Amino acid sequence: MHDIKYIRENAEVFDAALAKRGVEPVSRNLLTLDEQGRALKTELQNGQARRNEASKAIGKAKGQGDEEAAQALMAEVAVLKNKMPELEEQERVISGKLLNALAILPNLPADDVPVGVDEEDNVETGNWGEPRRFAFDPKEHSEIGPALGLDFETAAEMSGARFAFLRGPMAKLQRALGQFMLDQQTTVNGYQECAPPLLVRDEAVFGVGQLPKFAEDMFQTTDGRWLIPTAEVSLTNSVRDQILAEAQLPIRLTALTPCFRSEAGSAGRDTKGLIRQHQFEKVELVTIAHPDKSAEEHERMIGAAESILRALELPYRKMLLCAGDMGAAARKTFDLEVWLPGQNAYREISSISNCGDFQARRMNARFRPEGEEKGTRYFHTLNGSGLAVGRTLVAVLENYQQADGSVAIPSALLPYMGGIEKLEPA
Repeated sequence: MHDIKYIRENAEVFDAALAKRGVEPVSRNLLTLDEQGRALKTELQNGQARRNEASKAIGKAKGQGDEEAAQALMAEVAVLKNKMPELEEQERVISGKLLNALAILPNLPADDVPVGVDEEDNVETGNWGEPRRFAFDPKEHSEIGPALGLDFETAAEMSGARFAFLRGPMAKLQRALGQFMLDQQTTVNGYQECAPPLLVRDEAVFGVGQLPKFAEDMFQTTDGRWLIPTAEVSLTNSVRDQILAEAQLPIRLTALTPCFRSEAGSAGRDTKGLIRQHQFEKVELVTIAHPDKSAEEHERMIGAAESILRALELPYRKMLLCAGDMGAAARKTFDLEVWLPGQNAYREISSISNCGDFQARRMNARFRPEGEEKGTRYFHTLNGSGLAVGRTLVAVLENYQQADGSVAIPSALLPYMGGIEKLEPA
């Protein structure tokens, strides 16, 4: 959500920042609604003040025996009494229009975010690891997976496309990945483990920016709740409508949860395999940060995600996203893209974003600076994958595949595999 006061004072700057995201100028419309709403509020306040003043004057006029003046004042109060509800309704409608107009706008990109339209305009800022050289042609995970317990056919029979049924050691490997990530993020990287709700109400998804514009990307139950597309929704909303003490910041949270996405806009993309599923598991990282420390926390969170890839010895590169490729709530985003030899390409495995105060405003969530009794500020929120479990499983299968169709288990995962050192074809 945007600060209308900022827009009043920086209309051209605001429009120019949104233009980097391909959004047409909107400040004139917003400021027109704002002016109308403020005018109505002023008229309401003046009307209420005059009504109170006239009501007191009625008694005074009657006390002085001036019945004519009393009747005139009573008539004026009656007119004001009838007019006030109409003005209140007009103000409510205008305020609603302004809120809706602000609610659908994306966050303003940070000044150092590259201008661009899509992933082709993203900028590589670093990489780690050398892609493995194979003595054979490496296959995609969707080719080698079925013989190892990755069952797409059974899942499709019961649930349709974009689901998977994992069996035996393959299921164990997925569980091992999630547990390893969670242990790393809590014991090494200092995030607090949480087990949040998977179903949330409208205000929770509105708070992180999913509603009203991205409803089609989610699944909704018959009673109106939403299945979380990521634990970011639940973790970030854990501080909704709160005023925190400055000493409480930063708050670093993590959770391993199922995630549910409709993939409404991905028809024809990644239809094979585990890359783009309706249901998947992910370890999410969320930080509630002091505004002066959010850039530092962003780098820290990126490092926490990188630590998983390095421990698993999976080559990756770090990409700074252009304005046109960022999520709506983000002001700056880095993607980590893991090397997939079967696809001969880098693919996103983690997206780490600094949202500034965009989500905090939508959640009405603030902190009180130390030494101040009344003043409050909006904190900053950050989120990222640490990592997406399914995509990490894909990376392990493709990078650790052997010529005989087996897959070696990365050494970091061996303590979680109960003595299993490789996945063997059935």
